[in-house]
Amino acid sequence: MSKGPENDRTTRSDRSDWIRRFKPAEQAPCRLVCFPHAGGSASYFHGLTQRLAPDVDVLSVQYPGRQDRSAEPSQQSVTDLADQAYEALKPWTGKPLALFGHSMGAIVAFEVALRLAADGTVPLRLFPSGRRAPSRFREENVHLRDDDALLREVASLAGTDSALLADPDVRRMILPSLRADYRAIETYRHTGGKRLDCPVLALAGADDPKAPLDDVRAWGEHTTQGFGLEVFPGGHFYLNDETAAVAALLRSQLAAAAGG
Repeated sequence: MSKGPENDRTTRSDRSDWIRRFKPAEQAPCRLVCFPHAGGSASYFHGLTQRLAPDVDVLSVQYPGRQDRSAEPSQQSVTDLADQAYEALKPWTGKPLALFGHSMGAIVAFEVALRLAADGTVPLRLFPSGRRAPSRFREENVHLRDDDALLREVASLAGTDSALLADPDVRRMILPSLRADYRAIETYRHTGGKRLDCPVLALAGADDPKAPLDDVRAWGEHTTQGFGLEVFPGGHFYLNDETAAVAALLRSQLAAAAGG
């Protein structure tokens, strides 16, 4: 495996377009790669990063089309996102990697995990959050709705301040990437085939309408190793209020996986 960069810098060339490292943890035995939800950005995991350092070196994935990548076109498929994120992670495989993804990010993380394993880098753990298993298909067409309907769907999940969504400048800024992300996840189809050779621990909100617990449990069908489910109070964005509890769980899991 290639030796990953050990020093974070503030310049784009040093950290790559895809990877954000808000609080480098050079002595940590492993890295956790975090993949955001539809319309989300790497900064969503800033709080989780702060709570996990210095025990875990957290890498947050920045998809194109948002924040400092807003001038770039957003990807239209999960496959494209996974292909490019996988390439961006190759320099970071000098330490064991675990993957955490929330909502759409859970599926992107799963696809990246498959690519890493095929290349000889089996992740320590996969932590899918707020997302039903890849094999549990549900027909959805939010990406085909008009702007107001799309934003109403986002507001209904209570992950974004409704006042922000009503601001014309904010709407203009987020709508292209948001629609592209919804298109990517709603047109994703799991084709079966190889399962992961790493344990999977799924996380879910008890009242999440987008991820019923029976569908979340089906993540166990996608690994040859152990499976577990942790349920937290809250809905689709339970992580907003349960960051401390999630960080404690991840720290414990990764310490055990890394032999700490």
